[in-house]
Amino acid sequence: MSIEICPVIQAAELLKLYKSSDLVIFDATDGENAKSNYDEKHLEGAIYVNLSTQLAEIKNDVAIGGRHPLPKIENFAETLSKLGISSKSQVVIYDDKNGANAAARFWWMLKSIGHEKVQVLNGGFQEAVKINFPTSSTTESNAPVLTPGQSPGPRFNSGPGFSPGPGFNSGPGFHPRGTGIYQTDHWILHIADINEVEKVSQDKKHIVIDVRSFERYNGETEPIDLIAGHIPGAINIPFTENLDKNGLFLSPNELKEKYTKIFGNVKSENIIVHCGSGVTACHTLLAIAYANLEIPKLYVGSWSEWSRNKKVI
Repeated sequence: MSIEICPVIQAAELLKLYKSSDLVIFDATDGENAKSNYDEKHLEGAIYVNLSTQLAEIKNDVAIGGRHPLPKIENFAETLSKLGISSKSQVVIYDDKNGANAAARFWWMLKSIGHEKVQVLNGGFQEAVKINFPTSSTTESNAPVLTPGQSPGPRFNSGPGFSPGPGFNSGPGFHPRGTGIYQTDHWILHIADINEVEKVSQDKKHIVIDVRSFERYNGETEPIDLIAGHIPGAINIPFTENLDKNGLFLSPNELKEKYTKIFGNVKSENIIVHCGSGVTACHTLLAIAYANLEIPKLYVGSWSEWSRNKKVI
């Protein structure tokens, strides 16, 4: 019987665990200078993961699925293999936006394929630095999980005690953390599409939550998408309200009280959370999970899809 792991890990906890052989740390920071910032300084042992190329499959037409549509499940499984993640890996993810961009998105994706041991670092990079967590400028790379007969390539070596299977081509010093290709074929957590959102957004038995800032929700500004405004019937609960003044998540009890009042008697399967492109919405889904409540549906396309499809605003 598996033990439910807390979806949020404190920096002090990670500092005690970070050299564990089963632990893999990822820097999921997104933004214009995300990779260069990672190259300059990241938490020791952290591997960079790219939102646009590894956690999404961006299409030429953003009207189809929004700015960050989910990748095909088989492609995500392949990504996990390349990152060296197996079903037994303990994964900790951080970014420099308090988990909002894009640590929570990676967390949601792993949870949605049934991965049990995955957590987001509370307070992200900044909180870890505050407690003197070791940092590095070395590009980290976890050995990928390989299929029999597949060469690991020039970067990898075989270590003592490693016993490859028949036909496995390993080089000197190769030390993979993974133990096999990640087996998954569908998303487990609930997802809403644009048609469902249009059908239920003004239904009293459903709740559609927009986690963008009040200014974007209210149509006062739109720095990213083409049209300002919000989905009719959606209520605005900015994801920043999940955090305290120090950028840390509110306590599970505080979050539970907050969202229980908002949800009332509406069941989780009738609650849909969205943002601009299905990324920061995951921050609120993470907060809800941290509160030990059922995770609602994610509308991945979010405002970036809705606003490009001639829908009512």
